[in-house]
Amino acid sequence: MRTKKQWFFLILKIVIILIIVLIGSVYFFRDTLLQQALDKAKNKFNTEYNSDFNVGSAKFLGTTGVELNNITLIPHEADTLLSVQKIKTEVSLLQLLTGDVQLNNLEMQNGFIQLVKNENGKNFDAFLKKEKNEEKTNDKRDYAKLVNRILNKLLNLVPAQMNLTNLSLRINDMDKKVQFHMDDLKLVNNELDTQIKVTTNTFSQNWNIKGYANPRDKKADLLFASGDTSKIQVPYIDERFGLKSSFDKIRLKLDNLDMSFGKLHIDGVASIENFTINHPKIAKKDVVIKNAQFDYRFLLGSDFIAIDSTSEAQLNKIKVKPYLEYNTEEDTVYSLKLNIDTMKAQDFITSLPDGLFSHFVGMEAEGEFDYKLNFQFNKNKPNKLIFDSKFNKHNLRIVKYGDANLEKLNTEFTYRAIENGVLQRPIFVGASNPNFTPLELISPYLKHAVLTNEDPSFMRHRGFISEAFKQSIAKNIRTKKFSRGASTISMQLVKNVFLTREKTLSRKLEEILLVYILENNRIASKERMLEVYFNVIEWGPNVYGIGEAAEFYFQKKPIDLTLNECLYLASIVPKPKKFMYQFNEEGNQKSYAEKNQKFIKNLMLRRGLITSDDTIGQSIPIYVSGRARSYLRIKVVQDTIAIDSTASVSDFDF
Repeated sequence: MRTKKQWFFLILKIVIILIIVLIGSVYFFRDTLLQQALDKAKNKFNTEYNSDFNVGSAKFLGTTGVELNNITLIPHEADTLLSVQKIKTEVSLLQLLTGDVQLNNLEMQNGFIQLVKNENGKNFDAFLKKEKNEEKTNDKRDYAKLVNRILNKLLNLVPAQMNLTNLSLRINDMDKKVQFHMDDLKLVNNELDTQIKVTTNTFSQNWNIKGYANPRDKKADLLFASGDTSKIQVPYIDERFGLKSSFDKIRLKLDNLDMSFGKLHIDGVASIENFTINHPKIAKKDVVIKNAQFDYRFLLGSDFIAIDSTSEAQLNKIKVKPYLEYNTEEDTVYSLKLNIDTMKAQDFITSLPDGLFSHFVGMEAEGEFDYKLNFQFNKNKPNKLIFDSKFNKHNLRIVKYGDANLEKLNTEFTYRAIENGVLQRPIFVGASNPNFTPLELISPYLKHAVLTNEDPSFMRHRGFISEAFKQSIAKNIRTKKFSRGASTISMQLVKNVFLTREKTLSRKLEEILLVYILENNRIASKERMLEVYFNVIEWGPNVYGIGEAAEFYFQKKPIDLTLNECLYLASIVPKPKKFMYQFNEEGNQKSYAEKNQKFIKNLMLRRGLITSDDTIGQSIPIYVSGRARSYLRIKVVQDTIAIDSTASVSDFDF
């Protein structure tokens, strides 16, 4: 009879023999198991991804090596997604059995991956859908799980060691084509070194990519630079959006990618040198950012995507700590917080991107400042928008102005409007111009009417009206375009005198900064600003200044204008070149125009700017008597006389 010890060794021998037999069987039947794994993959692609996955031949090389030939992945009724002549890699038998394949020591030859979007749809749509076994707690998309799944799938396809020969990534978006072709790409001991030829419909160039890449530890540090020119051109977006861009170098670093407690953390660094962009809606010339770096901390949850406040963005010497969040937990809420710690004003000026703030070139400043912004927009509650902007200055003053010399407002100067890039006739703002009108010689009715219609708090604010700005932002977000501005008279004045009327990001940013400097440094009095404003703004086609306007419409001096005439002039300031559309074929104002002027008048009455006595005798309709009358589309009515055919010439009294 066997002892317990003997039984133990007997069972151990049997287990060892079974393991050896199992390993031997697996090794002996490994090609069969490989084929079964491929069949399983083929069935999964067909049922879950609506695609045909085919391998011409497959075999094991040694114990873990696998060689596949003539591999294709073709979505049903769509363009081929993948085609490769030969693949050699190492795959564990366990991964083949589970279907969760992770590539190692990859060699690929002669093939391509292509992403196609055309009138029939996208050939990669099916691969972005949710997994069937993913837990569904609500109807909302889980951002953390979605991004984590996509990133892990991509990283599993990146082997720890690889050698790729004659391979291409092709993108075709409605015939906007980009191809990234690699003759030879090597990743050895986590070191990547390759040259990629980039070809689009508009250009062709070579890129060098070098650095560290460890897909298993989810870490990387890569440097992109040009292989044949001084700058890398960014493909696709030039054709897709008309945005031309280029750069010297880009560094992309991934330090951490971790999913824990239902949240996805993505940390790293991105930097760029001499980034150049050109788009007509940004600026009329190249905008150059010499050095920029973003130490990012992305955080994704089931119902939010955020850039954490520990992130830091640096533009030359400007350092900004941002917080950005898109949250769908209850309502769709957009949040943005910016924090600039105390910095030198001159460092800020010299750090502004070249081409974006051309009027600030040569400006010098002393002192320091800090800035904080808190912005929140609830899509379902747009009227509860939060916009809190705080600029704190510390002994800040402008020592020298750049191209936009704001001190000019206090002197006589020549103003020339720019229409569609063309300089208009010069208008001299000073006493030698017979049409120049000092503020005290402008009808008080007109001053009150224009301020009421354009900027009621002009004499009190410092360049901006926060509530109007909030409403403007809310409407622009709702309409997804710049459908409403929040322009004050200060902003209109700066735009007219120092800038152009072009609708670009550059012009708007310069306008905001110049207005802040003008108003908060008290460079010109409110009265002088208003005087210049009345004498330079456009009041009609080639009509500039109130002196010309009063003559053009009513053959009067500005001081002699009636209340009704002033209400009319105030109403056309927003669209002066379209004044003629306020009138009908009889030369009388249309009802909507009269209602608009009545609205302005009632506001003036409620605010005590005029009294009921001022309105006496002002019910007479507006009559345009000056040169402006020739612009009205007045229908000429010809009186006709019926003549009796039997009458003679003598019957008529001449």
